[in-house]
Amino acid sequence: MPNQYVDPKLKLFSLNSNRKLAEEIAEIIGVELGKCSVKRFSDGEIQINIEESIRGCDVYVVQSTSAPVNENLMELLIMIDALKRASAKTINIVIPYYGYARQDRKARAREPITSKLVANLLQTAGATRVITLDLHAPQIQGFFDIPIDHLMAEPILSNYFNKKNFNGDDVVIVSPDHGGVTRARKMADRLKAPIAIIDKRRPRPNVAEVMNIIGNIEGKTAILIDDIIDTAGTITLAASALVENGAKEVYACCTHPVLSGPAIERIDNSNIKELVVTNSIALIEDKRIEKITELSVAPLIGEAIIRVHEQQSVSTLFD
Repeated sequence: MPNQYVDPKLKLFSLNSNRKLAEEIAEIIGVELGKCSVKRFSDGEIQINIEESIRGCDVYVVQSTSAPVNENLMELLIMIDALKRASAKTINIVIPYYGYARQDRKARAREPITSKLVANLLQTAGATRVITLDLHAPQIQGFFDIPIDHLMAEPILSNYFNKKNFNGDDVVIVSPDHGGVTRARKMADRLKAPIAIIDKRRPRPNVAEVMNIIGNIEGKTAILIDDIIDTAGTITLAASALVENGAKEVYACCTHPVLSGPAIERIDNSNIKELVVTNSIALIEDKRIEKITELSVAPLIGEAIIRVHEQQSVSTLFD
């Protein structure tokens, strides 16, 4: 363990969604995880007890609002309320994966904007700052009226592929849709590679139909990059389309491995040679197949927490 972090006013707590990541972050910062218990009454109600004094402290709480989304979100809201009532100086919520981020606008009449609702709930509960990672829609930052530090995992993913020593002329970075072009461009700049875009039409949620490929991928190693892989329909269809159009091999990467429903089976049976993900969402054992490589975002989040606490720039982490 590194040297103990010198400021006793920095307290780090973990709830239930991703305790392993929180433990890694604590080790990097050089603090022990705060003592708290999260229990359930017989009817399922959540009870949280903070088992040490946090009066006047700057508290950081690690909780991804991943599946079960509503349980993890409710845990976080109750924890924020407990911290507020225990006189924490600041309540900084670290959300590696922000659930409900895909409901960020009214795509049809009479739809809710649920990611804004979640932002309102967190603020009303008493959060004073949010630290999060690769929001599905960057404009969600504007849903908050408190400071938000938006971290990016793309440099971590790019660094992993850089170490594979692909021949630059043989690599192409592929966005699986038009919305991910900016993300693909950032990785392409780091790997000094061209980009390609898959033009697809989505007839209904979680169903994607690949249409055509914009860019030259013939004979190249294609690296698909996305922020979230949920049912893996988009990414596996994209991999098939790339191979059918002459790609030599296909890798894929994402920040948030939601991997629900048929995702693991689809990935295992797909043309994807390797899927690289981060630990923003805890992977259960059943999802740890040979094709999936997990990278840790703990060093990034740990450094961001230290910089926030010491009132230093966070954006310089991505220079």
